[in-house]
Amino acid sequence: MPRTIDITIPDLTGKLAVVTGASDGIGHVIATRLVEAGAELVMPVRSSAKGEAAAQRIRDRVAGSRISSPALDLSSLDSIAALTDGLRSEGRPIHLLVNNAGVMTPPTRQTTSDGFELQFGTNHLGHVALTLGLLPLLREGAARVTHQSSVAARSGEMNWGDLDWERSYDVMKAYSQSKIAVGLFARELDARSRAEGWGISSNLSHPGVSPTNLLAAQPGLGRQRDTTGVRVIRVLSRLGVAGTPQTAALPALLAATGPASRGDQFFGPKRVIGGAPVEREFWAPLRDMDAARRLWDESERLVGARFAV
Repeated sequence: MPRTIDITIPDLTGKLAVVTGASDGIGHVIATRLVEAGAELVMPVRSSAKGEAAAQRIRDRVAGSRISSPALDLSSLDSIAALTDGLRSEGRPIHLLVNNAGVMTPPTRQTTSDGFELQFGTNHLGHVALTLGLLPLLREGAARVTHQSSVAARSGEMNWGDLDWERSYDVMKAYSQSKIAVGLFARELDARSRAEGWGISSNLSHPGVSPTNLLAAQPGLGRQRDTTGVRVIRVLSRLGVAGTPQTAALPALLAATGPASRGDQFFGPKRVIGGAPVEREFWAPLRDMDAARRLWDESERLVGARFAV
């Protein structure tokens, strides 16, 4: 039997955490662990029924937990603005933000409600708008922001001439770009925070490989049955080669709460696809800070003035 892998989460009593993609999979594990450590949780979700069911599972596990699940569709800038406006009106400082949600390899090119390629628009631009919209609250909470990337960011590049893949769509290259963008934004957020004195630290994590719903059947994305990839991953997970949702959550948790988490760091499993969480060197596509600055400027332009810093 594979050995148990875990980390210690510090006491988070009095802290407010926001976690996207927390209704199932790795995000649900991250959210549960933060609540178990004493944090109050906001877990924004697209489906109110699914979100409330997930919140109740955590309440059943952690007596006295405080959890809310407001509506959020990361593929809609209007939805993101409604959430960030609502949280800013409440005025509570946010201490932890984990940008975990994502979509992966829809069978055909799809777009967000604002016309962006779905993976770039959701995985990257959606979280850019969310983070910038919450920036005043993150600054007040001296927040740790954690961005979930992917092993797909080990290679590939930004398709600067066609970020939305309108001319020659390649589903896997588009997914890789979206996760490279997540990493570059994470690094630039930390750099700007240091330069401007925002008091925010920003780290990047990747979960390795584990059996989640990213490659499972998702009729809403046009995927009617599980992919061969997710079936293989389930076998590798049972054998202890790949991770589980529990172990795959640990790099993000280490980035968000670990004592050595300072900002502009990258955490992932010891082996690329699984193992204990460790700090890693940034992969080659994530090292170009000129590209990070360029992406920040372009992302601000794309999400619009209502999310501008």
